[in-house]
Amino acid sequence: MKNIRSLEKDEIKSYFESIEEKSFRSKQLYKWLWQKLVGTFDELSDFSKRLREELKVTFYIKYPDIVQKQVSKDGTIKYLLKLEDGSTVETVWIPDGKRKTICVSTQVGCAMGCKFCYTGRQGLKRDLKFYEIADQVSVIKRDLGISPTNIVMMGMGEPLQNIDNVLKAIDILNDEIGFGIAARKITVSTAGWLPGFDKLIDYPKQIKLAVSLNAPNNEIRDEIMPVNKRYKIEDLLSAVRHYIDVKKKRVTFEYVLIKGVNDSKEDADKLIALTNDIECKINLIPLNVAVDDKDSPFDSIEDGRVKQFEKWMMRGKRTVTVRKSKGRDINAACGELKRYEIDTKNIIIK
Repeated sequence: MKNIRSLEKDEIKSYFESIEEKSFRSKQLYKWLWQKLVGTFDELSDFSKRLREELKVTFYIKYPDIVQKQVSKDGTIKYLLKLEDGSTVETVWIPDGKRKTICVSTQVGCAMGCKFCYTGRQGLKRDLKFYEIADQVSVIKRDLGISPTNIVMMGMGEPLQNIDNVLKAIDILNDEIGFGIAARKITVSTAGWLPGFDKLIDYPKQIKLAVSLNAPNNEIRDEIMPVNKRYKIEDLLSAVRHYIDVKKKRVTFEYVLIKGVNDSKEDADKLIALTNDIECKINLIPLNVAVDDKDSPFDSIEDGRVKQFEKWMMRGKRTVTVRKSKGRDINAACGELKRYEIDTKNIIIK
């Protein structure tokens, strides 16, 4: 038997054709699965009992299991989800007024190895399938009974390394008979994995792109982001310019501020010069070092230093924002997502 949520829309259509059912059944089932988020075939009220029983013979319905749920004092909720093969990923619900964001993972672990990121130091286990990406949203919506307004693919993993599954997941999230989330409310983040850029550029929906730049030159970026040794800043910015030319949309440069590494006035001046001809917004992210992360080579940066760096950037007439640190008391802020291993009794932090 097979989890029916793992079927793509065309596969659902082909299944109904194979049993000589009318084609409209595929749209009905897709809506039940991805908009109504049913848990059993018995809930398909517009399907005959015979058809429901036939589906049960071939398929089952299974969502990721919630293994752990941590609620922050600011309303942020971090979920540890267990997939069918036993792998686990973290997903975060981030409420902010009317904005309800879900930060989803695209891989189990991450191969990028960014030194400031806990997940990056854990290594990559595997890519997530398209439905495993989308089902992180399903689980939270089923648990809270609230629909998200925004999706950011900034959790565990490098989205552009898993671009095919990421785009299929976005199709579900955006589909009017799926989650119905506007494309402009969906953001894909990358550390600069250039092989995925062409497919992202060719993708017709107007999603947003965030690029984790984090350094004003190759010397610093080589040190904190190993991907830069393969794809230099000049190559990355060339790809970004091409993206902007084709998509006619500005990008966001994410800049994790690391104490004593990339937070000087000289760094700010170089960052201004580096992005001078690029239509962009720069989002400053104060480094969060998890309270139980004893192996981090860095310290958290002080608020005063962040404000000073922001002032230096503003003098360069840049659009600059500082990301709010949400969920810090439950290690759910940027750079703090971890990979867990599960045994039958305990959750073991690796």
